[in-house]
Amino acid sequence: MSGPEGGGVAARLSFLDRGLAVWILAAMAAGIGLGRAAPGLGDTLAEVTVAGVSLPIALGLLVMMFPVLAKVRYDRLGTVTRDRRLLVPSLLLNWVAGPTLMFALAWLFLPDLPAYRTGLIVVGLARCIAMVIIWNDLACGHREAAAVLVALNSVFQVAAFSLLGWFYLSVLPGWLGLGQTGLDIPVGTVTRSVLVFLGIPLVAGYLTRRVGERARGRAWYEAVLVPRVGPFALYGLLFTVVVLFALQGRAITSHPLDVARVALPLLAYFALMWTGSMALGRAVGLDHARATTLAFTAAGNNFELAIAVCVATFGASSGQALAGVVGPLIEVPALIGLVHVALRARRWFAAPAVPVPQEEPARA
Repeated sequence: MSGPEGGGVAARLSFLDRGLAVWILAAMAAGIGLGRAAPGLGDTLAEVTVAGVSLPIALGLLVMMFPVLAKVRYDRLGTVTRDRRLLVPSLLLNWVAGPTLMFALAWLFLPDLPAYRTGLIVVGLARCIAMVIIWNDLACGHREAAAVLVALNSVFQVAAFSLLGWFYLSVLPGWLGLGQTGLDIPVGTVTRSVLVFLGIPLVAGYLTRRVGERARGRAWYEAVLVPRVGPFALYGLLFTVVVLFALQGRAITSHPLDVARVALPLLAYFALMWTGSMALGRAVGLDHARATTLAFTAAGNNFELAIAVCVATFGASSGQALAGVVGPLIEVPALIGLVHVALRARRWFAAPAVPVPQEEPARA
């Protein structure tokens, strides 16, 4: 993707984009405050479900992801699917390195807290299919590449999540003499999560572009419609953050030391996965946009799925569920910080020999 240095990109962001860290921290505080002020609110929100999926969270993610997926140029996805330098590292990072790293960090930091340790391992198995699209777009990653990698993660998630859960919680600890944790992960829970959190906004974004371009042309679509719907991605993100923290606000504030202990391996995970993935992308010859996409899709996690699995398996008040909830508490500010790092890392990448056929993201 062509464009100015990271600082120039950041300077052209809208007021809402530039203050994103502040707005998200405010949304997190608002959610926790609502959860504390109205103790029954979390239970009420948790009970509003459709096929086992939280309706408020699904609504927020739909609003959040639709504008970004409506920006994707689907006629260019073929160039991404043929890019083995991107696809092979992504699969290895997401389905080998990521779960293994989280397993190691969970045992290293939480050897005496099996419930939290199990919750973290489940988080490591749930590869990101939702919020990563927002982080990638803000960091000027390659939008079409993100769509392809997220779709691949979705397919692997349905096919391999239960099997990997059995391996990392039962087989591998037994081999290492660490003990075992039985975990029965229903495939239906994983499938519903993927269909709701990715399938609906993906289909909506694709149809919107097809219909819009046929009716008014690509120039009108990208110059008029995309800027109008673009801000709703951040509105949906803020709404989702408020709901997530309202659901678990009391649990978070009631166990501050537990939250701190769970936060440490998560911080280490995000730093190591993102930095290692970015360095790997540069080493294999990816340009900045594709390396950024590789890093964010490898470092992010599907906390919605992890929380759903932990609640369904261990209960809403379990330590496993609390570990899942601490995930976005740490991931959101950590990845916002990494967005700024990615924007400034452009100087370390050579300009691509053939410019990446993608426009700068339209901003509010």
